[in-house]
Amino acid sequence: MTPRAPRRRTRFLRQSSRGPDRGARTGMHNDLSQGYFALFDLEPCFALAAERLDRAYRALATRVHPDRFAHRDDAARRQSLMLATHANEAYRTLKKPVLRARYLLGLRGVETADKTALLPREFLIEQMEWREALADAKDARDIVALERLNATVRHRSTSLHERLVQQLDREHDNPGAAETVHKLMFLEKLAAEIADSCAALEN
Repeated sequence: MTPRAPRRRTRFLRQSSRGPDRGARTGMHNDLSQGYFALFDLEPCFALAAERLDRAYRALATRVHPDRFAHRDDAARRQSLMLATHANEAYRTLKKPVLRARYLLGLRGVETADKTALLPREFLIEQMEWREALADAKDARDIVALERLNATVRHRSTSLHERLVQQLDREHDNPGAAETVHKLMFLEKLAAEIADSCAALEN
């Protein structure tokens, strides 16, 4: 008996020799149930190299772009659109550190809803002081004070990102990481308000 040739596989797309299911008709493997890291063949971790994510996303986006399936039947076009949408959502989530951390914690069964009760009192006091400084700078139309406050917030955010690497990837301290994520969520909101205030003064 002649030995069967090994079956050729690809990670994201495959030609199926079995049955008339949707994957066989479209020539695409249904990756909609895959987790975001698995979709891009990446190790689930917080310290994710941006260039690796970008390369993996571009490769997948090229393979499933709806334009490549414009000449195919309705099933193939729908499948490519769903896969492209799934890839875009996964990329947006993993690209942003806070969303990536929340997604990782979600995989571990840890809730990261925005609950101020989870934050330590000293952090909340610091937030109030920064918001008072923001209000004062806006009232005085002091762009220098706004830029100084922005630098302070950015520095704190960088420190918290570094802490998340330790908590999520090395220590596996999920409760501690959840608290750090909540802090970063607060800082992101504050940074956005500072940016809006700076833009308003510059205009």
